Amino acid sequence: MDASRSAEQVFLDHLERAQQGDVEGDLRHNFSPRCVLLTTYGTFRGHDGVREAAALLERQIGPARYVYVTRVCEGEIAFLEWSADTPRASIADGADSFVIRNGKIVAMTIHYTVQAK
Repeated sequence: MDASRSAEQVFLDHLERAQQGDVEGDLRHNFSPRCVLLTTYGTFRGHDGVREAAALLERQIGPARYVYVTRVCEGEIAFLEWSADTPRASIADGADSFVIRNGKIVAMTIHYTVQAK
């Protein structure tokens, strides 16, 4: 673990890697191997769970650039509002929260609604 990174540094690096579609780099640098994601679509655990959640989103909307509407970090808690628009579908109500400890994301909540085109 790289506990020298602040929660905000981890959060911002995660957002950049998400824009690049760099799931594996994001896992190595930013996610605890024991992380838990609570989402609209179920609970995902560990690095394999993060891969599964990322693959689900890509199947739903295709490759996307995300618009980060609100980014807030306070202590070990972060919040993100986001949207995405692709030829396949759009998301207007993305909302994620993060718990970041010792330089790694240990928990997330993820909500979004896919509007097919």
